[in-house]
Amino acid sequence: MKTTKIIFWTTTILIFLFEGVMPAFTSQTEMAKEGIKHLGYPEYFGNALVVFKVLGTLALIIPKVPKRIKEWAYAGFAFDFIFASISHFAVDGIGFNGFMPLIVFAVLIFSYVTYHKLERYKNIAL
Repeated sequence: MKTTKIIFWTTTILIFLFEGVMPAFTSQTEMAKEGIKHLGYPEYFGNALVVFKVLGTLALIIPKVPKRIKEWAYAGFAFDFIFASISHFAVDGIGFNGFMPLIVFAVLIFSYVTYHKLERYKNIAL
C-alpha cells in the first residue's frame, strides 16, 4: 500500500507541475503563444486550455474533490495528451514534440491506476 501511495503522489505531482503550474506561469509568454499559433489554433484556445489545465490539476491534487470530478479531470487530460500528440504529428511530422504528450500520458495512466487502487483499498478498509 505504501508503494502505491508513493507512485500515486509522485505521478500526480508531476502532472500537477507539468500541466498546472508550468502552463499557469508560462502561458502568456511569446513562446507559448507562438506554439499554439504554430499548431493552427487561435490564441484564445491556448488561454482556455490553461484555465482547464489548472482546474484539472487542482481536481487531481486536492484529496476532498469528489470522485466523479476526478474522473472527468483524468479523462480531460487523456484527451488533451492524445490530441496534442496528434496535432504535433500532423504539423511537425514524426518527432519528439509528438511523443512528449504520450510520455506524459503514460505518467497520467500510472496516476489513474494507482488512484483506483487506493480507492479500492479505502472501500475494503471500511
